[in-house]
Amino acid sequence: MITAQAQARSSPTLPLAAIGVLLVAVLLAVGASRWLAAAAETDDASPVVAERLLRFEDRADGGIDVIDARLGSRIDTVAPGSNGFLRSAMRGLVRERKRRAIGAALPFELSAHADGRLTLLDPGTGRRIDLEAFGAANAGAFARLLPHPLAQPERPA
Repeated sequence: MITAQAQARSSPTLPLAAIGVLLVAVLLAVGASRWLAAAAETDDASPVVAERLLRFEDRADGGIDVIDARLGSRIDTVAPGSNGFLRSAMRGLVRERKRRAIGAALPFELSAHADGRLTLLDPGTGRRIDLEAFGAANAGAFARLLPHPLAQPERPA
């Protein structure tokens, strides 16, 4: 027969309770971090000071034509083998579009904000890249595609 004292020593209630509390704490922390990340992604309180809708078209020579989607005109050509950051950023966004069967007709939104942020948004997937997070030189590859913030908006002729 097992004595009450021996049964109390072999009962794992305290370690199981500690594991349960730890599990609940981890789940709450993960939930809170996801909620904060989602809130940060939707926080665009800073006004846009310059914006351009862009399409990127591959060229036969390996270059990329950058098209102002509103005007339908080419604003830049990325030479073959150059500008690796722009190429890799766009490759990732286009890969996600292909995965979701979203065509290339929908333009990307490049925006400069008053607080200094530079963002590239794919309205088709909802994915946004905060370009300044990759350093000034990499962000500059996209910033040069924006119209001057003090210039009047371009209008089709």
